[in-house]
Amino acid sequence: MRSLPTILHLDMDAFFASVEQAAKPSLRGRPVVVGGLGGRGVVATASYEARRFGVHSAMAMAHARRLCPNAAYLVPRFELYRQVSETVMGLLRRLSPLVEPLSLDEAFVDLEAGPYGEVLAGAAPAAGADLVRALGEDLRADIAAATGLTGSVGLASCKLLAKIASEEAKPDGLVLVGPGTERAVLAPMPARALPGVGPATAETLRRAGLTTVGDVAASAEPELVRLLGRAHGGSLHAMALGLDDRPVVAERDAKSVSVEDTFEVDLVERDRIVREVDRLAARCVRRLRGAGRSGRTVVVKVRRFDFSTLTRSETLRAPTDDLSVIAETARRLVEQVDVTGGVRLLGVGVSGLADFTQEDLFAQAAQRPGEDAAGQAQGGDAAYGGPGQPRAFHPGRSAAPDGVAAGGADGSGDGDDGDGDAPAARRWMPGYDVHHADFGPGWVQGSGVGRVTVRFETPDSPPGRVRTFRVDDPGLRPAPPVPLVASDGTAGAAASGGGD
Repeated sequence: MRSLPTILHLDMDAFFASVEQAAKPSLRGRPVVVGGLGGRGVVATASYEARRFGVHSAMAMAHARRLCPNAAYLVPRFELYRQVSETVMGLLRRLSPLVEPLSLDEAFVDLEAGPYGEVLAGAAPAAGADLVRALGEDLRADIAAATGLTGSVGLASCKLLAKIASEEAKPDGLVLVGPGTERAVLAPMPARALPGVGPATAETLRRAGLTTVGDVAASAEPELVRLLGRAHGGSLHAMALGLDDRPVVAERDAKSVSVEDTFEVDLVERDRIVREVDRLAARCVRRLRGAGRSGRTVVVKVRRFDFSTLTRSETLRAPTDDLSVIAETARRLVEQVDVTGGVRLLGVGVSGLADFTQEDLFAQAAQRPGEDAAGQAQGGDAAYGGPGQPRAFHPGRSAAPDGVAAGGADGSGDGDDGDGDAPAARRWMPGYDVHHADFGPGWVQGSGVGRVTVRFETPDSPPGRVRTFRVDDPGLRPAPPVPLVASDGTAGAAASGGGD
């Protein structure tokens, strides 16, 4: 264990919702919910104003609307979220080259490896803790200045306590756990606070009379091994004692690449299911190639109408990124699944990644009609199954007007494809940026019955006016996101809350 709290954990406050509030002055201080707006959509992030009504991440969007009917419900804009994330991660890398991103809005930093490492190494405990705290406060101020957003910081001698500290600091705070106080901090917390303790493990511990971290720490390690197994029981006992020697790892090597779609209307026709598998395989291959990787194992995921989820996989003789090989394998795998009654979710992934491709793995399949020489379907894949077809939704992906990419997604992060056929008619999704020839930049508040409502404002403007247009108004067009930071380098007014 370290003698100073030099592991920093940053967690941006309600990130997606906070970005939307910072970008849209009229939403500051109001409940904002970001996620899939379809019938099977789920909440990605809720602002703190919405959380007061009981709305939280992973909740069904229909339930969220019942709890908080007056909130602003928006689809995610991952292009903008990634831009803001890059700014935040850049600020973290000023503190240390050892930055371990966990998601767009969360990361660990090892301060000992940075420019202040030498000073910290020679500092007395009190002076070192003061310096570390000052670095954390400066970071929060820099993030606010650069993005207009708030973040919570935890500082501790290990990753476990740093993450717990940042959670305690929310929203918009900083908590430092001094070395030697780890057990006292952990003891009253529920056992679920420890990494790796999910509902099943928590129930096993509860039946043994272990409900808090202090209970787990006080129990004998052999007893935990008996209950949970050697690896899990041993690591859980160490963490309950505040012992965590996991290093901050700057680069995490991806173990797999995958994409998936949830369909608002269950797919029942086998031919349609196969077409969706082909489309998912094409998206998966584009991500695979974009990462410069190939893979040995093709995996298909099928969630049926009754929520039962099945996976099938096949390992190839050598790594490949060939679309025809991966698509053919995925089709063969999905044929092994009974889809009677309908399919609500399909996924295609590749694991066993490598940095090279076995070009002659199989004889190359003949180019299929409608495919270009690169193996990509001409015109891109239809993000929603094409006009007149059941619309697909995967978290964070939605139809953007005129085929503008709606952006990425779930924990797997798909959404940088930029694919999607332009719908026959424009679809103006709530939250998306637009520009009008007469009124300038704005964002879509809603649309229906042939009309689209737009509020005209920018991050550094006062709350703007609302106007309604025909959905085919020639002066209205999709636009890229407006940066949160103005050209003079100043950020818009900070959002009052939103994100995890």
